[in-house]
Amino acid sequence: MKAEKKRVGIKAQIRAERERGRRVATAIFLAIVLASAALSAYFGYTILNPSTPLNSIEPSLQFKPDNPDPHLKAAIVDQLSLTFPNQSFIQTAANTLKQARYTVDYYSGEKVKVEFYRNLPVGDYGLIILRAHSTAAELEGKEFVETPVSFFTSEDYSQTKYVQEQLTDQLAIGSYSMPQPPYYFGITPKFVTTSMKGTFQNTIVIMMGCEGLSNNKMAEAFVGKGAKAYVSWDGSVSSSHTDQATTQLLKHLVTEGQTISQAVENTAREVGPDEVYNSILKYYPLASGNYAIQG
Repeated sequence: MKAEKKRVGIKAQIRAERERGRRVATAIFLAIVLASAALSAYFGYTILNPSTPLNSIEPSLQFKPDNPDPHLKAAIVDQLSLTFPNQSFIQTAANTLKQARYTVDYYSGEKVKVEFYRNLPVGDYGLIILRAHSTAAELEGKEFVETPVSFFTSEDYSQTKYVQEQLTDQLAIGSYSMPQPPYYFGITPKFVTTSMKGTFQNTIVIMMGCEGLSNNKMAEAFVGKGAKAYVSWDGSVSSSHTDQATTQLLKHLVTEGQTISQAVENTAREVGPDEVYNSILKYYPLASGNYAIQG
């Protein structure tokens, strides 16, 4: 009897070991399947949504002074060059910055895509000039309703790209003649907060497009990302007027060393409101008004 019990015990132990082995094998198999699925999803998303570091996006032009200050970098992001080019403004702005020892990276419109904005903070710019279309309205039915500000990119809209960002309202759909195509991706404040890499280092952002400060949402997002100040218009603005105003603003800020408050007020007095839309230049936050660029 004892021998029989021993044999039965051994058989039970073997069966138990085999069962444990099957469970372990099943668990390993499922883990491999899940890992494979996750990797496939990741690589699929990466292929459809390639991330390109800003430092691998070569500027269209670079303006460099004879004696550059390595701590002074500026970017002119000219998405508007595709619809309202103004080489005279670009040259004047770049010369103003060069004389103040800034190295200036100029990005023409075709480079201004979603990934460009995603990596904008890592460029380590102290001054960013966004010469870009923007809007704070979208069409609902036959009427336009106010929305947080969004910046146009030059990237054609697609339902299959940046799916996560679209589902979480980080990207908008823009058109120059809404609701008519062509459509482009637009950057919303949620994109700045959630998907922009790195942080700005007390950067002054000059947003030259329409309605950049018709509400504070985009300004709050940039300041939350480390920007010192955000300057823009409280309504629509023509390209010629914003070019003229920004030329004056840069002179006051960079050449004359005026505070943000002084520079914006002097610019507003000199160029006046937009003649067509009556929009005026503002800045955010008010606490940045006493800040002056240290050359």
